[in-house]
Amino acid sequence: MNAAPAEGHTEATADGLKDSSHGGSKPLALALAALGIVYGDIGTSPLYALKECFFGEYSVKPTEANVLGVLSLVVWSLTMVIAVKYIAFIMRADNHGEGGIFALLALVPHEVGKSSKVRGAVVLAALFGAALLYGDGVITPAISVLSAIEGLQVATDKAGPVVVPLTCAILFGLFMVQRHGTVRIGRVFGPIMLVWFMAISLLGAWFIVRNPGILRALSPTYSVRFFLEHRFHGFVVLGSVVLCITGGEALYADMGHFGRGPIKLSWFSLVFPALLLNYFGQGAMLLEHPGASNPFFELVPNVLLYPMVALATVATVIASQALISGAFSLTRQAVQLGYFPRVTVVHTSGENEGQIYIPEVNTALMVACLALVLSFRESTKLAAAYGIAVTGTMAITSVVYYFVATRNWKWPAWKAGLPVVLFLTFDLAYFGSNLLKFFEGGWFPIAIALGIFAVMTTWKAGRAELARRVAEATMPLTVFLEDIERRKPPRVGGTAVVMFSNPDGVPPVLLHHLKHNQVLHSQVVLLSVLSVDQPQVPAAERLKVEDMGQGFFRVISKYGFMETPNVPDILNLCKAKGLKTAANTTSYYLGRETLLTGGTGKMMRWRKGLFAFLSRNARPATYYFGLPPGRVIELGMQINL
Repeated sequence: MNAAPAEGHTEATADGLKDSSHGGSKPLALALAALGIVYGDIGTSPLYALKECFFGEYSVKPTEANVLGVLSLVVWSLTMVIAVKYIAFIMRADNHGEGGIFALLALVPHEVGKSSKVRGAVVLAALFGAALLYGDGVITPAISVLSAIEGLQVATDKAGPVVVPLTCAILFGLFMVQRHGTVRIGRVFGPIMLVWFMAISLLGAWFIVRNPGILRALSPTYSVRFFLEHRFHGFVVLGSVVLCITGGEALYADMGHFGRGPIKLSWFSLVFPALLLNYFGQGAMLLEHPGASNPFFELVPNVLLYPMVALATVATVIASQALISGAFSLTRQAVQLGYFPRVTVVHTSGENEGQIYIPEVNTALMVACLALVLSFRESTKLAAAYGIAVTGTMAITSVVYYFVATRNWKWPAWKAGLPVVLFLTFDLAYFGSNLLKFFEGGWFPIAIALGIFAVMTTWKAGRAELARRVAEATMPLTVFLEDIERRKPPRVGGTAVVMFSNPDGVPPVLLHHLKHNQVLHSQVVLLSVLSVDQPQVPAAERLKVEDMGQGFFRVISKYGFMETPNVPDILNLCKAKGLKTAANTTSYYLGRETLLTGGTGKMMRWRKGLFAFLSRNARPATYYFGLPPGRVIELGMQINL
């Protein structure tokens, strides 16, 4: 998720079916690049998916009937969830070319009355889905790298003691390089994953040729027979089958970087066939050697085992990188939409807006990943924690998609409901089967999601309450200007930039400044930086400059949730609209609130305390908005929530 958004984009038309052009970009080049970013997670699933089905805690014996049944479930899971749900339907719902659960949520119209309550419920569901993605971002690097390193145990029993330390070392190194950005190494992600998919295809094809009867699993009847034979235990095994589609949400989330066409091309021309060949090859191998406890690496000839472990490790690092970068992007979107406190956003590329690094998120992910590896120590045990997060998000995506189709595109309920019911049949089945693993590790991503959900909802509610309290004491701008014209306070040279979220009111910090200093700058800029429900704002709509008289200018700048605002850049853009400022004579005035929790606000006491804690520890506006530290003046005020 860290590549730059492509030039072209898909428009959300009435039926949501207009595809993206991506300008003049070459589809093959984009399709190759998509292999590394979009398909890293799902592409490395063969390392552990079938292994968990036949040798995990809730496994079945690798008999012929069971192998054919599980493979049939894998085939139709990949087909229905990835090919049909995401590529054929969900990816047609875009927000100015961007995908992902926040982009999808922004397409649900703002409504009033009863409909607004429905939208509120949809918003909460989408927030929880986004919170679940953080759980996925923690588990994916841990299970992927650990499962790759475990391949050494197939080569030699003596490798056992080094698996966990080596996995931790690789993960630690991966998180340490994040600060340097991934522009350079990102260019080789696609070619490396191309080698990976070709390698797993050849390994699988060799065993399919030896036992072509395994292809009978293409028939869905074997899935039905599997459930009829195993009944409830078959439903439990479904919680392991779902490992083959983890990473499916990335197809939609990364749509803006590559376009639906290249992602679709990569899937049908290489990724889907490669995955099927490898899964069927593992199945054929299990029919020959039912005791093979690591079916993926048992496909590999002994002479190629160490090179394959190395390739698998690199592939899993790439898959982990995509999830880590995705967590950075998701956090920035949440900050811009007002669901998360300000964080440190470091741009690691001068060319690509999407190349960012957030040290707070990086540290939290690193600690959580290392703790997971040290606690579970085996990919089989860690698999119990995997699946709940991604399947929960998939189900929520289906629900939000329904509201976009009915409220935005104006589809009749039956037209939107038919595919959504089909999607939810799969989503809820997967989610329900994974809930059975709750006490074996599934609680971990749920706990992460609940914590992040509490932070997001508390921050949103707290900011709304804070805005209400400030609005009660805010003077209308027209009244203030009339008073300035009447009183004519002394003016000094230079420009004062006063930031405030309400464009129609007077910033309290300006009133405090005038009250205590009894003076104003000759030029006062009232700047409001507003976030909008779209990924990016076109340059023509970015800025509005209005001369209010008396040396006052009102500037409104809009930013999308995929962008990071920068105030000096905004002032430079203002010059083309007649507002001249000089860096060495411009001062920036900010308000800094001290929050007290003993007020009469409707928020619960613990939420007031959490909001106050988050507010104190949020990244200062000086850094977030790119203000020169030596020219910032902060005036404090106490607010009792």
